[in-house]
Amino acid sequence: MQYILPKQAITAIAGKLAHYQGGELTTSVIKWFVKRYQVNMAEAANPDITSYTTFNEFFTRPLKIDARPMAQADFICPVDGAISQFGVIEHDQIFQAKGHSYSITALIGGDKALAEKFEDGHFACLYLSPKDYHRIHMPCDGTLKSMTYVPGALFSVNPITAQGVPGLFARNERVVCEFVSEKHGSFIMVLVGATIVGSMATVWHDAENGIINPPRTGKTKTWNYDKKNITLKQGEEMGRFLLGSTVVMLFEKNTLQFNTDWQPAKAIKLGELMGN
Repeated sequence: MQYILPKQAITAIAGKLAHYQGGELTTSVIKWFVKRYQVNMAEAANPDITSYTTFNEFFTRPLKIDARPMAQADFICPVDGAISQFGVIEHDQIFQAKGHSYSITALIGGDKALAEKFEDGHFACLYLSPKDYHRIHMPCDGTLKSMTYVPGALFSVNPITAQGVPGLFARNERVVCEFVSEKHGSFIMVLVGATIVGSMATVWHDAENGIINPPRTGKTKTWNYDKKNITLKQGEEMGRFLLGSTVVMLFEKNTLQFNTDWQPAKAIKLGELMGN
Protein backbone atom coordinates (compact mmCIF):
# COMPACT_ATOMS: atom_id res chain seq x y z
CA MET A 1 0.00 0.00 0.00
CA GLN A 2 2.80 2.45 0.82
CA TYR A 3 4.18 2.18 -2.71
CA ILE A 4 0.90 3.42 -4.23
CA LEU A 5 -0.24 5.95 -1.63
CA PRO A 6 0.21 9.65 -2.60
CA LYS A 7 2.72 10.15 0.23
CA GLN A 8 3.92 13.60 -0.85
CA ALA A 9 0.36 14.96 -1.02
CA ILE A 10 -0.61 13.39 2.31
CA THR A 11 2.49 14.88 3.91
CA ALA A 12 1.85 18.36 2.46
CA ILE A 13 -1.73 18.33 3.75
CA ALA A 14 -0.63 17.06 7.16
CA GLY A 15 1.96 19.84 7.36
CA LYS A 16 -0.63 22.53 6.66
CA LEU A 17 -3.07 21.08 9.18
CA ALA A 18 -0.34 20.88 11.84
CA HIS A 19 0.28 24.63 11.40
CA TYR A 20 -3.42 25.50 11.44
CA GLN A 21 -4.67 27.56 14.39
CA GLY A 22 -8.02 25.88 14.92
CA GLY A 23 -8.90 26.94 18.44
CA GLU A 24 -11.07 24.32 20.15
CA LEU A 25 -10.63 21.96 17.20
CA THR A 26 -6.84 22.06 17.62
CA THR A 27 -7.22 21.46 21.36
CA SER A 28 -9.51 18.50 20.73
CA VAL A 29 -7.03 16.94 18.31
CA ILE A 30 -4.18 17.39 20.80
CA LYS A 31 -6.26 15.86 23.62
CA TRP A 32 -7.06 12.87 21.42
CA PHE A 33 -3.39 12.47 20.47
CA VAL A 34 -2.22 12.64 24.10
CA LYS A 35 -4.75 9.98 25.11
CA ARG A 36 -4.20 7.76 22.06
CA TYR A 37 -0.39 7.68 22.38
CA GLN A 38 -0.14 8.15 26.16
CA VAL A 39 2.00 11.28 25.92
CA ASN A 40 3.49 12.23 29.29
CA MET A 41 2.59 15.93 29.55
CA ALA A 42 3.97 16.08 33.10
CA GLU A 43 7.43 16.25 31.49
CA ALA A 44 6.54 19.21 29.27
CA ALA A 45 7.73 22.70 30.15
CA ASN A 46 4.14 23.72 29.48
CA PRO A 47 1.76 20.87 30.45
CA ASP A 48 -1.41 22.89 29.64
CA ILE A 49 -2.84 21.27 26.50
CA THR A 50 -5.31 24.12 25.93
CA SER A 51 -2.49 26.69 25.62
CA TYR A 52 -1.04 25.27 22.37
CA THR A 53 -2.33 27.21 19.36
CA THR A 54 -1.20 24.67 16.73
CA PHE A 55 -0.53 20.96 16.69
CA ASN A 56 3.11 21.58 15.74
CA GLU A 57 3.57 23.86 18.74
CA PHE A 58 2.43 20.96 20.91
CA PHE A 59 4.41 18.34 18.99
CA THR A 60 7.72 20.22 19.28
CA ARG A 61 7.11 21.18 22.92
CA PRO A 62 10.22 21.63 25.07
CA LEU A 63 10.65 19.59 28.25
CA LYS A 64 11.21 20.74 31.79
CA ILE A 65 14.87 21.47 32.51
CA ASP A 66 15.24 18.47 34.83
CA ALA A 67 13.23 16.01 32.68
CA ARG A 68 16.32 14.48 31.05
CA PRO A 69 19.39 14.60 33.35
CA MET A 70 22.48 14.37 31.16
CA ALA A 71 24.69 11.33 31.71
CA GLN A 72 28.37 11.86 32.51
CA ALA A 73 29.59 10.04 29.40
CA ASP A 74 31.58 10.71 26.24
CA PHE A 75 28.42 10.13 24.19
CA ILE A 76 24.75 10.55 25.05
CA CYS A 77 21.66 9.66 23.05
CA PRO A 78 20.44 12.64 20.97
CA VAL A 79 16.73 11.75 21.15
CA ASP A 80 13.96 10.02 23.02
CA GLY A 81 13.10 6.83 21.23
CA ALA A 82 13.99 3.21 20.60
CA ILE A 83 17.03 1.73 18.91
CA SER A 84 15.92 -0.06 15.77
CA GLN A 85 19.46 -1.10 14.78
CA PHE A 86 23.05 -0.43 15.84
CA GLY A 87 26.46 -1.91 15.22
CA VAL A 88 29.48 -1.98 12.95
CA ILE A 89 29.35 -0.57 9.43
CA GLU A 90 30.48 -3.48 7.21
CA HIS A 91 32.89 -1.59 4.93
CA ASP A 92 30.28 0.85 3.58
CA GLN A 93 27.09 -1.14 4.29
CA ILE A 94 24.66 -0.28 7.09
CA PHE A 95 22.33 -3.01 8.34
CA GLN A 96 18.64 -2.09 8.13
CA ALA A 97 16.75 -5.34 8.77
CA LYS A 98 17.07 -9.00 7.88
CA GLY A 99 17.91 -9.16 4.18
CA HIS A 100 18.27 -5.38 3.79
CA SER A 101 21.21 -2.98 3.98
CA TYR A 102 22.16 0.33 2.38
CA SER A 103 25.39 2.18 1.64
CA ILE A 104 26.79 5.18 3.49
CA THR A 105 27.15 6.99 0.15
CA ALA A 106 23.46 6.55 -0.67
CA LEU A 107 22.39 7.62 2.84
CA ILE A 108 24.32 10.90 2.83
CA GLY A 109 23.37 11.92 -0.69
CA GLY A 110 26.19 10.67 -2.90
CA ASP A 111 29.30 12.26 -1.32
CA LYS A 112 31.77 9.38 -1.73
CA ALA A 113 34.71 11.23 -0.15
CA LEU A 114 32.71 11.94 3.01
CA ALA A 115 31.33 8.40 3.06
CA GLU A 116 34.84 6.92 3.06
CA LYS A 117 35.52 8.49 6.46
CA PHE A 118 32.92 6.21 8.03
CA GLU A 119 33.81 2.91 6.39
CA ASP A 120 34.11 0.18 9.04
CA GLY A 121 32.87 2.63 11.64
CA HIS A 122 29.73 2.38 13.77
CA PHE A 123 26.10 3.40 13.31
CA ALA A 124 22.93 3.67 15.36
CA CYS A 125 19.40 4.06 14.03
CA LEU A 126 16.97 5.64 16.49
CA TYR A 127 13.21 5.54 15.90
CA LEU A 128 10.98 8.23 17.45
CA SER A 129 7.42 7.11 18.09
CA PRO A 130 4.47 9.55 18.18
CA LYS A 131 4.55 9.82 21.97
CA ASP A 132 8.23 10.79 22.14
CA TYR A 133 9.85 14.18 22.63
CA HIS A 134 10.80 15.34 19.13
CA ARG A 135 13.68 17.71 19.62
CA ILE A 136 17.15 16.46 18.74
CA HIS A 137 20.26 17.10 20.82
CA MET A 138 24.01 16.72 20.41
CA PRO A 139 25.55 13.37 21.41
CA CYS A 140 28.86 15.14 22.09
CA ASP A 141 30.45 18.54 21.43
CA GLY A 142 30.68 19.26 17.72
CA THR A 143 31.41 21.97 15.17
CA LEU A 144 29.09 22.01 12.18
CA LYS A 145 30.85 21.47 8.84
CA SER A 146 27.98 21.04 6.40
CA MET A 147 24.30 20.29 5.98
CA THR A 148 22.76 18.58 2.95
CA TYR A 149 19.08 18.29 2.10
CA VAL A 150 18.43 15.12 0.09
CA PRO A 151 14.99 14.81 -1.55
CA GLY A 152 13.35 11.41 -1.58
CA ALA A 153 10.32 9.28 -0.87
CA LEU A 154 8.24 9.52 2.28
CA PHE A 155 7.67 5.94 3.37
CA SER A 156 6.72 5.30 6.97
CA VAL A 157 9.82 4.49 9.04
CA ASN A 158 8.24 2.20 11.61
CA PRO A 159 9.92 -1.17 12.27
CA ILE A 160 7.48 -3.09 10.05
CA THR A 161 8.25 -0.86 7.06
CA ALA A 162 11.98 -1.13 7.75
CA GLN A 163 11.66 -4.89 7.31
CA GLY A 164 9.82 -4.58 4.00
CA VAL A 165 11.20 -1.60 2.06
CA PRO A 166 14.80 -2.08 0.80
CA GLY A 167 17.17 0.83 1.51
CA LEU A 168 14.42 2.69 3.37
CA PHE A 169 16.55 5.31 5.12
CA ALA A 170 18.56 6.00 1.95
CA ARG A 171 15.36 6.41 -0.06
CA ASN A 172 13.38 8.76 2.17
CA GLU A 173 13.77 12.53 2.27
CA ARG A 174 16.51 13.44 4.74
CA VAL A 175 18.82 16.12 6.13
CA VAL A 176 22.48 15.14 6.59
CA CYS A 177 24.40 17.10 9.24
CA GLU A 178 28.19 16.70 9.33
CA PHE A 179 30.09 17.63 12.50
CA VAL A 180 33.64 17.39 13.73
CA SER A 181 34.60 16.93 17.37
CA GLU A 182 38.03 17.78 18.76
CA LYS A 183 37.91 14.63 20.87
CA HIS A 184 35.98 12.18 18.69
CA GLY A 185 36.64 13.15 15.07
CA SER A 186 33.92 13.41 12.44
CA PHE A 187 30.37 12.23 12.98
CA ILE A 188 27.12 12.53 11.07
CA MET A 189 23.52 12.90 12.19
CA VAL A 190 20.94 12.11 9.50
CA LEU A 191 17.39 13.33 10.12
CA VAL A 192 15.11 11.05 8.09
CA GLY A 193 11.68 12.18 6.96
CA ALA A 194 8.60 9.97 6.68
CA THR A 195 4.94 9.98 5.74
CA ILE A 196 3.22 13.03 7.31
CA VAL A 197 6.52 14.41 8.65
CA GLY A 198 5.63 17.99 7.79
CA SER A 199 9.20 19.25 7.94
CA MET A 200 12.56 19.14 9.67
CA ALA A 201 14.36 22.07 11.23
CA THR A 202 17.79 22.90 12.65
CA VAL A 203 18.76 25.62 15.11
CA TRP A 204 21.27 27.19 12.69
CA HIS A 205 19.32 27.22 9.42
CA ASP A 206 18.63 30.69 8.06
CA ALA A 207 14.89 30.34 7.54
CA GLU A 208 11.73 30.90 9.54
CA ASN A 209 11.94 28.70 12.65
CA GLY A 210 14.96 26.97 11.07
CA ILE A 211 12.70 24.93 8.78
CA ILE A 212 14.53 23.25 5.90
CA ASN A 213 11.59 21.64 4.13
CA PRO A 214 9.30 22.78 2.69
CA PRO A 215 10.07 24.00 0.12
CA ARG A 216 10.55 20.61 -1.54
CA THR A 217 12.38 21.44 -4.75
CA GLY A 218 13.29 17.87 -5.65
CA LYS A 219 16.98 18.82 -5.79
CA THR A 220 19.84 18.02 -3.42
CA LYS A 221 21.22 21.15 -1.73
CA THR A 222 24.31 21.54 0.45
CA TRP A 223 25.20 24.36 2.84
CA ASN A 224 28.86 24.74 3.89
CA TYR A 225 29.58 26.11 7.37
CA ASP A 226 33.38 26.01 7.47
CA LYS A 227 33.57 29.78 7.95
CA LYS A 228 30.56 30.10 10.29
CA ASN A 229 32.16 28.61 13.43
CA ILE A 230 28.92 27.01 14.63
CA THR A 231 29.81 24.88 17.65
CA LEU A 232 27.24 23.09 19.79
CA LYS A 233 27.87 21.55 23.21
CA GLN A 234 26.91 18.05 24.24
CA GLY A 235 23.19 17.96 25.05
CA GLU A 236 22.47 21.22 23.25
CA GLU A 237 19.49 21.23 20.89
CA MET A 238 20.45 20.91 17.20
CA GLY A 239 17.09 20.38 15.51
CA ARG A 240 13.58 19.01 15.62
CA PHE A 241 11.00 17.00 13.70
CA LEU A 242 7.64 18.57 12.96
CA LEU A 243 5.89 15.20 13.22
CA GLY A 244 8.13 12.28 14.06
CA SER A 245 10.71 10.14 12.35
CA THR A 246 14.21 8.64 12.69
CA VAL A 247 17.80 9.74 13.34
CA VAL A 248 20.71 7.74 11.93
CA MET A 249 24.12 8.43 13.52
CA LEU A 250 27.47 7.56 11.92
CA PHE A 251 30.83 7.47 13.71
CA GLU A 252 34.33 6.89 12.37
CA LYS A 253 36.23 3.67 12.96
CA ASN A 254 37.75 3.32 16.46
CA THR A 255 35.67 6.22 17.82
CA LEU A 256 33.41 4.19 20.11
CA GLN A 257 32.51 0.65 21.05
CA PHE A 258 28.93 -0.45 21.62
CA ASN A 259 28.01 -2.20 24.85
CA THR A 260 27.22 -5.77 23.82
CA ASP A 261 25.50 -6.44 27.17
CA TRP A 262 22.81 -3.86 26.40
CA GLN A 263 19.28 -5.30 26.52
CA PRO A 264 16.37 -4.21 24.25
CA ALA A 265 14.12 -3.82 27.31
CA LYS A 266 16.14 -0.68 28.09
CA ALA A 267 15.34 0.93 24.74
CA ILE A 268 14.48 4.32 26.22
CA LYS A 269 17.63 4.51 28.40
CA LEU A 270 19.90 4.91 25.42
CA GLY A 271 22.77 6.56 27.25
CA GLU A 272 23.77 3.11 28.48
CA LEU A 273 24.40 1.88 24.94
CA MET A 274 27.46 3.90 23.98
CA GLY A 275 30.89 4.06 25.52
CA ASN A 276 34.53 4.46 24.48
